[in-house]
Amino acid sequence: MLDTERMETDLYVTVSRELGWPTTEEFLRTTIGLSEDSAESVYRAEFGAAYPYRKIWRKVREGLAETAERRGIPHRPGLAAFLDRLAALKIPAAVATSSVRELALWKLEKGGIAGRFAALACGDEVGRGKPAPDIFLLAARRLGLEPADCIGFEDSPAGLRGLVSAGIRAVFIKDLAEPPPELLRSVWRRCGDLAEAAELFG
Repeated sequence: MLDTERMETDLYVTVSRELGWPTTEEFLRTTIGLSEDSAESVYRAEFGAAYPYRKIWRKVREGLAETAERRGIPHRPGLAAFLDRLAALKIPAAVATSSVRELALWKLEKGGIAGRFAALACGDEVGRGKPAPDIFLLAARRLGLEPADCIGFEDSPAGLRGLVSAGIRAVFIKDLAEPPPELLRSVWRRCGDLAEAAELFG
């Protein structure tokens, strides 16, 4: 929903290079949507136990906070139309994010959409992060719905796998990471942006 991934990716590449651990944008894309612990494991497997993952992310978040305080956080294309359509049809929506609750609330506030959701499920509220289904199952419970009655919108392979595992109809929204073909075959719909996704609701 919020276009933080490009901001975070650019900052991560810069900070990691400054600290002497050059990291490519292509490698970063392989961890989009993963929980912090899962992503850290991927980086340590690639770069070794000495890789300063938490230090880099601390600096990235400091840079993101500074930029967001000045400019806010931009929306993904079509977000306003998508949320307006749900509101008009009185369809409740939840956010299921790998971010910890404090960070998630801050992002929603800086993105100007903090009051537009009926429920919020965060990475520090479940035992397993994406691609496990836990966070999506929690979001469904907080909406008071069965997973089969929900539709989930994701732009990352990890998120899509989590939705499919949860038994939630998955909609892929194109962004930075392109899921493998076998995963795309398991999704319910594919959309170019959120404005197109809004049309799924008639």
